[in-house]
Amino acid sequence: MEKQIISRLHKNFEDCAHKNDGVEFWYARELQGLLGYDEWRNFNAAIAKAKIAYEMAKQKVSDHFVDANKTIQMPKNASKEIPDIMLTRYACYLIAQNGDPRKDEIAFAMTYFAVQTRKQEVVEQRLAEWERLQSREKLSISEKTLSGILFERGVDGQGFARIRSKGDSALFGGYSTQDMKNKLGVPNKRPLADFLPSVTIKAKDLANEITGFNVKKDQTLQGETPITFEHVKNNEGVRKLLNDRGIEPEQLPAAEDVRKVKRKVAANGRKILKSVKRLK
Repeated sequence: MEKQIISRLHKNFEDCAHKNDGVEFWYARELQGLLGYDEWRNFNAAIAKAKIAYEMAKQKVSDHFVDANKTIQMPKNASKEIPDIMLTRYACYLIAQNGDPRKDEIAFAMTYFAVQTRKQEVVEQRLAEWERLQSREKLSISEKTLSGILFERGVDGQGFARIRSKGDSALFGGYSTQDMKNKLGVPNKRPLADFLPSVTIKAKDLANEITGFNVKKDQTLQGETPITFEHVKNNEGVRKLLNDRGIEPEQLPAAEDVRKVKRKVAANGRKILKSVKRLK
């Protein structure tokens, strides 16, 4: 996510924060807009799911979801009251968890409400970690999907492993998967992708998506040899795109182990519940 977008979202979320006897909270009606929901009924469904998650954690929902009323202006100087909800930081976090993670607003909110400090630089760092986890998960999905497509075209599991390895060699400028694992200090039993930076993970995912798309489109792509050629060509194309932007994937340093990042992100969520104060 671009820094400019993060700055804008950070300001929007900060501006909508309120306090009640020293307890920080957000109004649901305002959070609805912050998270990109157009209709209250759809947002209310996300709130309902968050409440269920809270009950499953054996917590008292009314401590973090407090019913309130909001007065809105109507035509001809009239006004009316509509239902609203005061939400603690943890309540907002649970609501964001039930949103679409592909939306910038949801991705930002997941991080913003999870961290204990509201400093923008900390939010940026945590957001980068969360987005890397999402990218890694998406790569796993695209690999499984591609494997299924190739199986229908006569490629077994070992054949898919060879195709994927040759794709890696094309992406990394001649370095094999094992070469890159040695270069980055990746344990032999761990996937290379668990230690790649986000840009390289996304590059591998894009090559998979292109190969899968073209194989489904072209019925003549049958068997390991022609599909290997197709996948290598796609990885070479993605590599050229990176090179044109001054990026050589084989020269990028290893990123933090995805497993460690996942534990860190999960720990942030648990810390909120312990530290956030209840609404009165």
